[in-house]
Amino acid sequence: MWRKPTRPRQRRSSPIQFPNISPEIFSISAFGMEFALRWYALAYIVGILIGWRIVVATVNRATLWPKDTAPITARQVEDLLTWVILGVIAGGRLGYVLFYKPAFYLANPGDIIRIWDGGMSFHGGMLGVIVAGWLYCQKHGLLKLQVGDAMALGVPVGLFLGRIANFINAELWGRPTDVPWGVIFPGHAAQDCGQLAALCARHPSQLYEALMEGLILGVVMLYLAYRRGALKAPGTITGTFFVGYGLARFIVEFFRQPDAQFISEGNPLGLAIHLNGYGFTMGQLLSLPMIALGAYLILRARRS
Repeated sequence: MWRKPTRPRQRRSSPIQFPNISPEIFSISAFGMEFALRWYALAYIVGILIGWRIVVATVNRATLWPKDTAPITARQVEDLLTWVILGVIAGGRLGYVLFYKPAFYLANPGDIIRIWDGGMSFHGGMLGVIVAGWLYCQKHGLLKLQVGDAMALGVPVGLFLGRIANFINAELWGRPTDVPWGVIFPGHAAQDCGQLAALCARHPSQLYEALMEGLILGVVMLYLAYRRGALKAPGTITGTFFVGYGLARFIVEFFRQPDAQFISEGNPLGLAIHLNGYGFTMGQLLSLPMIALGAYLILRARRS
C-alpha cells in the first residue's frame, strides 16, 4: 500500500545515461514499404521458442511426473503453442482495453484492433493463456493442472526477455529517483518530472522486473520441478508462478511509473484506488488475485 510522498532527497551521485540502442535491429525497404525487426518482436519470438523447448524437455522426462507419466506429449505441446500465442495476443490486448483505458476504447472501438500502436496487459495475456490452455485440455481430455504446470515453466524466460526489450525501447520506465543507478531515459515524457533544470533520472523498473519475474522466478521454478519433485504434486509449479509473479509485480509497482490516465493533480502517484494518499496501483490490484490463487493451488497440492 502506498503512502503520501515525501520531499525527495538531494541527489548524491550522477545518474546513468541511457545507452544509445535503437529499438530496431535492422530494417529493409521493399515494394515501397519499410519492414523492421524490433527487439520487442525478437524477444517474443525467442521467448516463445525457448519456453516451448523447456516444456518439451520437461514432458520428455516422464519420471518428473505423477505415476512417471507426462500429462501431454511433445507433439501436443507444439499444437498447444498455437493456442497459447492466440491467447497471449487476444487476452493481452483485451486486458489493456478493459483494465487501463476502457473509456477511451468505448469511445473509439475501432482502435481496439490496432495492437501495432502498443498497449498490452500481462495480466490480460495471462488470462488469455489460461483460457486457451483450458480449452485445449478440455478438447483433448488432458489433465488441466498438470498441463498448467508444464506451461508455467516456460513463461519466465519470455518475461525476462520481454522486460529487457522494454528497457531497450525506453518504455515502461520507473518513477523519478536519486539512487546511483537511476537512468536518464530519453523523450519528453520521461523527462517530465517537474524539475526546473537538471535531467530527470528514473528507476530502471524494466530491469527490476526482468530480474524478479524472469530470472529469479524461473530459476526457482526449475529447481522445484527438477530437484524437489514439485511436478508430482499437481498445481505446485503453477501456484509458485502465480505467487512469484504477483509478489514481484506488486513490489515493482512501488518503483514503476503508472499509466498516465491514472495520474492527476490530486493523485500524483497514479493509484487506481486511494484514500487520503493511501492505496494501490492497477498493477498491484491485478496482482492480488494472482497471489491468492497461487497460494490456494500450493496449499491444495500439499494436501492432496
